[in-house]
Amino acid sequence: MTTLPLFLTFLAACVAAGATGFLFKPGPWYDGLRKPSWTPPNWAFPVVWTVLYLLMAWAAARVAVLPGNGQALAFWAMQIALNTLWTPVFFGLHRMLTGLLVMGALLVAVVGTLVTFWTLDTLAGLMILPYLAWLAVAAALNLWIWRFNPKV
Repeated sequence: MTTLPLFLTFLAACVAAGATGFLFKPGPWYDGLRKPSWTPPNWAFPVVWTVLYLLMAWAAARVAVLPGNGQALAFWAMQIALNTLWTPVFFGLHRMLTGLLVMGALLVAVVGTLVTFWTLDTLAGLMILPYLAWLAVAAALNLWIWRFNPKV
């Protein structure tokens, strides 16, 4: 059973992470990069991230009330920190390779979150799956952009 205060606390962490997208907008630099044909449309990013952040917060709130949740919540904290870091690295500093390294660490943290959440609460684990799927697309996009924009 989740509680509203727990959900709102985890949601606040997600909002803080998401705020980096407003502080470090893609802008002309990103618009000028070569991107693959399968790049999601710009409107999709805020829509998808809103849904993902709601699911991440709900999943964390479910796990937070369970005994033995220490490792699961440590992975959740690690992934939200890395999630927060990626946007300023990629869009703010224009460091595509460093962004890819952050993304790799983020993927490891999200897999850890998924596995530990799933062990404690299957539904919470399931709520992390869309996040992992979206990050796989983001990682592939980051890799493609880094690979095909070597002079930027």
